[in-house]
Amino acid sequence: MKRLIALAVGLCAIAGAANAQEIVRGGDPKSIIASVVTVPASFDTIYVSGMTPPVIDEKATGVAKFGDTKTQTLGVLGRIEAALKTQGATMADVVMMRVLLVGDPAKGGKMDFAGMMEGYKTYFGTAEQPNKPARITSQITALVADGMLVEIEVQAAKKK
Repeated sequence: MKRLIALAVGLCAIAGAANAQEIVRGGDPKSIIASVVTVPASFDTIYVSGMTPPVIDEKATGVAKFGDTKTQTLGVLGRIEAALKTQGATMADVVMMRVLLVGDPAKGGKMDFAGMMEGYKTYFGTAEQPNKPARITSQITALVADGMLVEIEVQAAKKK
């Protein structure tokens, strides 16, 4: 009987430890992204649809209406942060990110990866928020409005 009780206590401890699992972000610690992220079953997944940049100048047209790639990235990430907040989550909970960039006319039609990274680095891998998501960045031909250069969607995971 004592063995059964000890076994039951041990199994409860193991189950408790499994529930205490945390998200694991792997890869080179110096990298600005995680190369792999493992989310345990004890987390809820939050899907945030692709967000586009807010208008910064109603009178402008084209890129000037939304700003350069860095400005648009910051605007999009701000919108994502607000969406996550409605679900009780933060940018620290983001585990996967898909970034779509349109070629910038001011850069010869090439995507401004450096500009996107400047905006990205204000939200991820900082002293205040060290978590980094897995990520993909792709150049596409256009978004829904002329002048939009950035669209980002994310998945986040929050402890149940």
